[in-house]
Amino acid sequence: MHAPREPHFTALKYITRYIKGTLDYDLHLYPSAPTRLLSYTDADWAGCPDTRRSTFGCYVFLGDNLISWSAKSQATLSRSSAEAEYRGVANVVAEICWLRNLLFELPCPLRKAFLVYCDNISAIYLSHNPVQHQRTKHIEIDIHFVREKVALGHVKVLHVPSSYQYANIFTKGLPRKLFLDFRCSLSVRPPPAPTEGVY
Repeated sequence: MHAPREPHFTALKYITRYIKGTLDYDLHLYPSAPTRLLSYTDADWAGCPDTRRSTFGCYVFLGDNLISWSAKSQATLSRSSAEAEYRGVANVVAEICWLRNLLFELPCPLRKAFLVYCDNISAIYLSHNPVQHQRTKHIEIDIHFVREKVALGHVKVLHVPSSYQYANIFTKGLPRKLFLDFRCSLSVRPPPAPTEGVY
């Protein structure tokens, strides 16, 4: 057991202040044609100062509605940012496969390939390149899992600039305006103004 570090207390203070100021915020859902599953994934390579594990974050949309999200520390250390990002891609592809099968059983099957947006060019390259390199052998299972889904046409892994990478909200400190824009894009906002008794 080690003594708590000052940055942890500072982060906790900001998180507590944010939560107190947003207690009335909700996740809003809207009528939308559920035609496609769409996701954003990001990782902060070796971001934990104590363990140097990466944090993975992702969002999944069904049509225009946010239906799944996650932020967690990766179980193993990543030796490069590409590896950390690719593990995030593999995690979100597994989540989307589960959601796709659930929709198929409901029955509400989706015929279009689901989209995974990632801001790491190397991770996108690994999802399409059939040549296995020695330096990626330690993440071979994740690579084959994602490549198989890409080859079958079930998944498309696409690049998104960091300024549009919604998953950054889970993995990075963002400027206030960008944070607020991302939060709004994820349909997390205060409830609409009450209209009861207004004519």
